[in-house]
Amino acid sequence: MADLKYYDVILKPLVTEKSMSTMGEKKYTFSVHPDATKNQIKEAVEKMFAGAKVKKVNTINQEGKNRRRGNTTGKTSKIKKAIVQLTEASAEIEIFSGL
Repeated sequence: MADLKYYDVILKPLVTEKSMSTMGEKKYTFSVHPDATKNQIKEAVEKMFAGAKVKKVNTINQEGKNRRRGNTTGKTSKIKKAIVQLTEASAEIEIFSGL
């Protein structure tokens, strides 16, 4: 298990059509560090965004895709996504408000 600080856990927000449609339910999607646990993700969201209280965290691990360039084959890096649901009394996350 990696010793991750809260600012290393969340890499970037993921903005897709599906993630934008779930924002009405206070669900936000982030790309997170592959070694991060659900408790670390919850702590990072609550520390990075003022007024945010996390109700539930769902994680998805995606393996890297096979890629080919000429005769050489390889894989892209693996990705971990987190769908964070906030409580009803929680403040919304400002990153997504202008989108």
